[in-house]
Amino acid sequence: MENLIGLNTLKECETGQVEKMSISGKMRNRLSDLGLIEGTCVECLHKTSGEGLSAYLIRGAVIALRAEDTSYIKVRIIDRKNGT
Repeated sequence: MENLIGLNTLKECETGQVEKMSISGKMRNRLSDLGLIEGTCVECLHKTSGEGLSAYLIRGAVIALRAEDTSYIKVRIIDRKNGT
């Protein structure tokens, strides 16, 4: 399997595909309800400084998620729009 990174480490303008979710309970259900499941493409739109919230484009909706929660979601980078 290719190198996977935590969704929380995705940089602004990068898109990743969710490969693994190591989160359970109510938070997993909430994320599933938002459309964040294995195979979903997620684009990081904005990161706040520090360990706060980040904005992601998920299935056409902009969703703010905490870094604490997104660290359990592993993605494979599929697009780097800013050339980094």
